[in-house]
Amino acid sequence: MAKVNNSQKNNKNLKDTQIEQWASGMTFNKWNYILLCISILVLILGYVLLSGGGTDDPNQFSEAIFDTRRLVVAPITLVIGFAIAFFAIMLRFGKKEEESDNSIAPKE
Repeated sequence: MAKVNNSQKNNKNLKDTQIEQWASGMTFNKWNYILLCISILVLILGYVLLSGGGTDDPNQFSEAIFDTRRLVVAPITLVIGFAIAFFAIMLRFGKKEEESDNSIAPKE
């Protein structure tokens, strides 16, 4: 029975090591995904603010399309959402990686 428990521990340690190696190779980490989700929510809010202002009668003109919400607030919200998405993709959180020794210059 001890061998079964020992092999199960080794198997679990192997799986944990494989998961850590896989996770260390990931481009994004938890904070990148959180920022990306926030940017998607801000973009949805911007598009909701942008919608509306139409009329049911095609012969009648509605001044609601020139509302401040649609001309100012919604576009600013969309730009903020896209900026957050850009930074969520470009930023690297966590430890700063050391530069690799694969440079062309000879070592001294």
